[in-house]
Amino acid sequence: MMHTPVTTTKLRFCIVNCYPEASRKNFDLSDVGHPHDLFRDFLRREAPNASSEIVYVADPDFTLPQGTSISDFDGFIWTGSDLTVYHQDDPRVSGQIEFSRTLMNAGAASFGSCWGIQMAAQIGGGTVEVNPRGREWGIARRIKLNEAGQSAPMLIGKPVVFDAFIMHLDEVTKLPEGTVSLGGNTHTPIQAAVVKNGEACFWSTQYHPEYNLYEMSRLIAARAEALVREGHFPDEEAVETYASDMRALHSNPDSVKLRKRLNIGDDIIDPQIREVELRNWLKFIDTRVNGSLPLA
Repeated sequence: MMHTPVTTTKLRFCIVNCYPEASRKNFDLSDVGHPHDLFRDFLRREAPNASSEIVYVADPDFTLPQGTSISDFDGFIWTGSDLTVYHQDDPRVSGQIEFSRTLMNAGAASFGSCWGIQMAAQIGGGTVEVNPRGREWGIARRIKLNEAGQSAPMLIGKPVVFDAFIMHLDEVTKLPEGTVSLGGNTHTPIQAAVVKNGEACFWSTQYHPEYNLYEMSRLIAARAEALVREGHFPDEEAVETYASDMRALHSNPDSVKLRKRLNIGDDIIDPQIREVELRNWLKFIDTRVNGSLPLA
């Protein structure tokens, strides 16, 4: 079946990689995919005529690409990060907060996962804290959309209850005034929100719609020491077995045995379900560029 992309408009995106340089180097050493590449892959499939440029916002010499300004981009996509958003004395964090506020004041449209929802909450006056329930890793189970989430443009087409890829230690405990949670689960009550400021909007999720089984298996394998230390696995061999099963299911998504063993359904495997938030954001950007659209 021929794939029909979300948009063929010549859009221009800035992908904001939020990891510091040392962490990016460690990704290569640990055989972990760079998060900006996951978003680029999505754009190649769903917006084939779009262009994207990557910036490293945690670096001390961060600037937008030479000769560009905020208005040159139709949207900004924020990756996750291993920094802590409430440590504003860290220049790798404070610079990101300043840039995010600049985007919001300029009326820009952003999408961000994991670190994205924490950044959106922080700049809007919300609160981010360590999750007392510990790390939520691999797959967030039974995220449930509330009434606001079921009618939110970001989540049109999403099941009311779904699983999603995830890896985080902090959580949003308070959203900015006027911002509502769109849904959550028992581990993380706030899993999705849209923060607005005039014409600006920041669509955000705590979970990762950009990941797939293969990429999450690589991340889990790289986090083996921490996952064992935190009590999620008995030893690193068990982590590798789990990651290996994920990779196998990625290669053979129809395997009933592997689906059952990992407790994974179509909401994780099928990109038409898993990537709903990203596709809806692309539709929003396309309409925002080509016609009038109320903020959502």
